[in-house]
Amino acid sequence: MPGTAVFLTADPTIAPSALMHNLKHNRVLHEQNLITKVEVAHTPRVDPEDRLLITGIGPRFYTVTCRFGYMEQPNVPKALAHAKRFGLKFDVMDTSYFLNRRALRVGRAHLMPAWAARIYVGLYRSASEATNFYRLPSNRVIELGQQINI
Repeated sequence: MPGTAVFLTADPTIAPSALMHNLKHNRVLHEQNLITKVEVAHTPRVDPEDRLLITGIGPRFYTVTCRFGYMEQPNVPKALAHAKRFGLKFDVMDTSYFLNRRALRVGRAHLMPAWAARIYVGLYRSASEATNFYRLPSNRVIELGQQINI
């Protein structure tokens, strides 16, 4: 499929759930696939020249690490615009962002006390959405989800 797919993940060494769900349900791969991790540096700001680390892992697949300082608001599309320096094509309007969305539910399995599970689920639901936190264009985001009982 033409364009770029960005799969946000916490661990770029394994295939993101959103990538696996996309392959399973849609049976497509984009011409360029970026498995992207966002890191927070121990410095207040990161120089734009040091913001990206890109490694090719196969035809059409790259791992990308975006580094932001702890005082910066992460802006993934703006950071990825600098991927052109590394020879990658990146057009904001030709890019789709794939996110894994988990819906937590208090289940009958007693993994933790029911009161603690309810608090945990409530805190999880009130957390900021990745689309807003990483400043992703909301009309370019695809969320693939799963339900998890705790």
